[in-house]
Amino acid sequence: MLLSWAAVRNWLELERFVEQSRRGSELALQLSASIRELAERTVDLERSSRQFIVLNDSALLGRFDENVAHSLVVVERLESTPGRPLGELPRVWRQAVEQLSQSLHQSTPQPELVPEVVSVLNRLSELNDELGLNARRWIDERHATMLVELEQSRQHLTRLVAAAVAGAFLVALAMSWWLARPVGRLERSIERLGESRFDEPVMVNGPDDLRRVGRRLDWLRLRLSDLESGRERTLRHVSHELKTPLTALREGIALLQEEVVGPLEGSQKEVVDILQDNVITLQRDIESLLRLNAVSFEARRLCYRPLALRKLLEDVVRGRELQIQSRHLSVHCEAPAITRQLDGEKLQVALDNLLSNAIDFSPEGGAIRLEAVQTDNGISIACIDKGPGIAAEDAERIFEPFVQGARPSPVPRKGSGVGLSIVRELMTAMGGRVLLAPCSGDAAGANFQIEVPCER
Repeated sequence: MLLSWAAVRNWLELERFVEQSRRGSELALQLSASIRELAERTVDLERSSRQFIVLNDSALLGRFDENVAHSLVVVERLESTPGRPLGELPRVWRQAVEQLSQSLHQSTPQPELVPEVVSVLNRLSELNDELGLNARRWIDERHATMLVELEQSRQHLTRLVAAAVAGAFLVALAMSWWLARPVGRLERSIERLGESRFDEPVMVNGPDDLRRVGRRLDWLRLRLSDLESGRERTLRHVSHELKTPLTALREGIALLQEEVVGPLEGSQKEVVDILQDNVITLQRDIESLLRLNAVSFEARRLCYRPLALRKLLEDVVRGRELQIQSRHLSVHCEAPAITRQLDGEKLQVALDNLLSNAIDFSPEGGAIRLEAVQTDNGISIACIDKGPGIAAEDAERIFEPFVQGARPSPVPRKGSGVGLSIVRELMTAMGGRVLLAPCSGDAAGANFQIEVPCER
């Protein structure tokens, strides 16, 4: 509205100047034409008066009177010009021509009229020159006045436009602030929902449509809270319902192995051992499934803090020190001395899973490298071992739950195949990714890399 008002104001001011310029141009043309016509009438008056003096013909005097009448009409036009730009000159011109007319209508002998008529005609010529000079001066002054008014109007309009733009900018700032508050609150509410934080209700002020969106978002919060509570209850129920009979089975199998109920034959002992191995495997798979679901739930609860990258790698290696020593492995850490805003707890879990796999698949006395580098929009950490690597047919599905590679490890493993799935879940929650990169040259082994975005 402010900018529209300024535009309309400028348009009206421009129209006023155009109209004023048009009227001034018409008046200047009319004034110049009248003065030129008066000069031509003066020539006719001089001719007819001189002819009358020489010939003393009444017809010539009548022609003189006609020229006087036409001249007086032009004089009246000049006197009626708005603003009287010529002052008293038209009146003086009228008096002079009337004096000339009176002299010619007297019965004085013609030769005696010559000096007086010549004097009056010279006076009329001088008056014509003064009229032209004054007209040009008036036109120049009017033009200069219009230029001054135009410059003043331009400055006024400039201030007006600047004030309108500044006012519009302030109004836009106020509107953006008025709208940014509820939009920011909506954004924070959506982030809390994404992090599975359903304890705080969604309260949005501002325009009606944003308040309506806030109410629908609060309904979604309650719905997600109910679903999350139901999921947790289901997991607890499944965990209890599965672990209880498994515990009873393990106790029963332990009684059979200890031959509490009686001695066992060779084939019976073999069957009991098979039952024992399968029960342990089943319990381990159930615990891995519950752990994967717990990680999926916790992955949405991000907590960013300043984290030293080099210390992170050292803490991960320190946590696996016993396994590293038992396999006579060496772990080399390379990282720049930088600090970034990261979720250190979840990043440490992901690196721990990668290092655990590298330890299991590395040959006795082998070397493992943990290398961290800084990228344009975050960090990249690689875990490289010298093991058998990942088969080409397993590269696409190695990050899926309960999928284990076809190539065996140097030592027996009891993993369930959810470690890499947990890494992928954590990286996705932090906006990053995990990938299987090729090893440099023809070197064997696996090269897992995680990429995490972060601010400097």
